[in-house]
Amino acid sequence: MNARQPHPETPTNGSEDRYLASTHEVVNQPPALENYNLFEQDTALQEAVIREGAEAAAPELREFGALAGAAATIDLGFKANSNKPVFQTHDRFGHRTDEVEFHPAYHDLMTIALEHGLHSSPWTNPGKGAHVARAAKYFMHSQVEAAHGCPITMTFAAIPSIRKQPELARDWEQRILANSYDPRNLPDSQKASVTIGMAMTEKQGGSDVRANSTKAYPVSTEGPGQAYELVGHKWFVSAPMCDAFLVLAHSRGGLSCFLMPRWRPDGSKNPWQIQRLKNKMGNVANASSEVELRGALAWMVGEEGRGVPTIIEMVAMTRFDCMIGSSAGMRQAVAQATHHCRHRSAFGNRLNQQPLMQNVLADLAVESEAALAYTLRIARALDNQDQEHERLLARLATPVGKYWICKRTPNHAYEAMECIGGSGVMEDCIMPRLFRESPVNAIWEGSGNVQCLDTLRALQKEPETLDAFFREAAEAKGADRRFDLFLAQLQQDFGDISDIQYRARNLVDRMALVMQGSLLLRHSDPAVADAFCASRLQSAGGMNYGNLPSGTDAAAIIKRATPVVG
Repeated sequence: MNARQPHPETPTNGSEDRYLASTHEVVNQPPALENYNLFEQDTALQEAVIREGAEAAAPELREFGALAGAAATIDLGFKANSNKPVFQTHDRFGHRTDEVEFHPAYHDLMTIALEHGLHSSPWTNPGKGAHVARAAKYFMHSQVEAAHGCPITMTFAAIPSIRKQPELARDWEQRILANSYDPRNLPDSQKASVTIGMAMTEKQGGSDVRANSTKAYPVSTEGPGQAYELVGHKWFVSAPMCDAFLVLAHSRGGLSCFLMPRWRPDGSKNPWQIQRLKNKMGNVANASSEVELRGALAWMVGEEGRGVPTIIEMVAMTRFDCMIGSSAGMRQAVAQATHHCRHRSAFGNRLNQQPLMQNVLADLAVESEAALAYTLRIARALDNQDQEHERLLARLATPVGKYWICKRTPNHAYEAMECIGGSGVMEDCIMPRLFRESPVNAIWEGSGNVQCLDTLRALQKEPETLDAFFREAAEAKGADRRFDLFLAQLQQDFGDISDIQYRARNLVDRMALVMQGSLLLRHSDPAVADAFCASRLQSAGGMNYGNLPSGTDAAAIIKRATPVVG
């Protein structure tokens, strides 16, 4: 048949174009969730910022919320994750470079984070609400893209450890805290701003860093602040393009902490070599690597033989950021699910008005708000470490929260994806990325068992941490009978320390729940607090999302959590 002739069954009334091209009209699809303010559209975040002492930062957070929600910023997250880092061992002339190349979108996200002080603000401007404001900003930024947060977190967390060696702090701190980003592969002496990484784990030990085999050999004089050469390997080094790393290695006096730059002071390349980049299921915009140290120059930080206590302050801060990141993932999942269901209709009604979907959405929203409330309460404790109650609370509640919030995130991400349906599985939606990212924080910086054991370690070393924890939780006593019973039973169960390590997960689970319940009862919307107590404290638990009991004001909870866009 001649292509110019109409098909015999095609009408020839002049409307051929309608039949050939107009297959359907796109209806019943939500608008893209973009160009919205992540601060203004998050009631729980706004309330928590004021409650925990960072009200003065509200204008700055509102401005940052608009930046984080802009379509152009959101697009950076997609581009950074669609273009994995590429490792180049040598340049074209054969010189060893150990350089990781990133997509420009990654560098743009790093620039936003560093220029807005996500790595520095509590150190450069300490005081009331400093950690709370920084956590709120990081919470919004992580919703855009979580992977590049790794070098931001490590740079932020390195300051307490580096300050243990004053002469090193004098040389490095100003550049670490500079609110600018310089990704060039140059000696740190040629840079006004630097980033810091961490190299702790090895193949044979993982979390058991005392099994490390890397050795430190003194260049001349031994001891804190002195130069050593490191020989060994590291199994997991995130962000290998950082300018320097805190490293654990065995010196004559035991396992010690060292600051190892990528370049030597004379401008030559420090002899540590990247073996390969990790092929990760999530966190793909960030490079993680295996490295060998072949006499790499480094300086001892802190007391010799006390490497773990020296670096543990950095680890504690990175664990707190894991809480922020997982809470952010939950919030973005809720925002996506509630936004979709607000606009999408099925079976004759909006999805967010259908009872069973309301149960699921409200349950997801409750989980998200509980995570945020817990996280920002710990931020306030970090702001007030000069107060004994706050210090003790932060010590115990950080591993509890890191364990619980991060562990709750994967199923939360999946359930939100299911609310969206088939479109939520497509790679042009953020949900697959949230899902792949969801297990990362639960595993990194100490997996669930490590956090539970750290909780027990805190209780053993400072039994008064438990008193502080229960004193804080008891602030909600009398507000809800279910909470009072749950708290009393948990306190009673701590009276028996037989086989406590075997029971640690059960105890830590309930510690997290009792603190979240206390915070929501004291500070949140009554519908949210009631739903939490009914579904987490009264019921046996362990069920899927969507098991809120009859009588829950699901519509009010959903309305509170839904960003109003379009």
